[in-house]
Amino acid sequence: MSDVRILSVPILFRWGRVNCYLLEAAGGFILVDTGGRGGRSALDCELAKAGCAPGNLRLVILTHGDFDHIGNAAYLRDKYGAGLAMGRDDAGMAERGDMFWNRSSGSALLRSIVPILFGFPKTSRFTPSLYLEHGDLLSEYGLEARVVSLPGHSRGSIGVLTAAGDLICGDLLVNSGEPAVNSIMDDPAACRASLSRLLALDLVTVCPGHGKPFPAVPFLAQLCSAAPEPPSSPRRE
Repeated sequence: MSDVRILSVPILFRWGRVNCYLLEAAGGFILVDTGGRGGRSALDCELAKAGCAPGNLRLVILTHGDFDHIGNAAYLRDKYGAGLAMGRDDAGMAERGDMFWNRSSGSALLRSIVPILFGFPKTSRFTPSLYLEHGDLLSEYGLEARVVSLPGHSRGSIGVLTAAGDLICGDLLVNSGEPAVNSIMDDPAACRASLSRLLALDLVTVCPGHGKPFPAVPFLAQLCSAAPEPPSSPRRE
């Protein structure tokens, strides 16, 4: 992970931390996720330490539309001049300031409380300048990496897979004590399909949205062992 820098940003009210990942690219940087508005000063400080300044932040990629991942996107666009990219199916979250815009889960109480707790004013809302799809290459932005579609936590969740085998996976996986599949899933079937997709990738390190990065091979082996055996073909007498 020599070209991937972890920027750990606090979440509002000290409810843990969220990871943003700064990747060195030809002629500048690419940032994956931005943290929430409550961690803006910490993010600014970390970017400055890394030498990321207005003019050399080439692109901001949002893995999904939750406020703790996109809260500073519009701010970074305005300050650094960076384009904003995300999966099309989560764009309405950013445009409307509604984390539940494309989700089927979430009680009425939760839907009413979240905007009050986290807040996403009109000044933080944005329309992406670029929609990313599975297989898109980032070479145009000076980075040898590609986009991986990883729905489940949200419909438009995406990840970034570098040429070195580092997968920034958003909130599909977490590492709170030990690597695991995120327990918060809007679409369990889509989540299972995303996990199957991981098994087909040549991964070295998994970089989750919450918790420390972890080696991919042991975790993928665990996934394989937990997968149910396919039904056997009927015997012919």
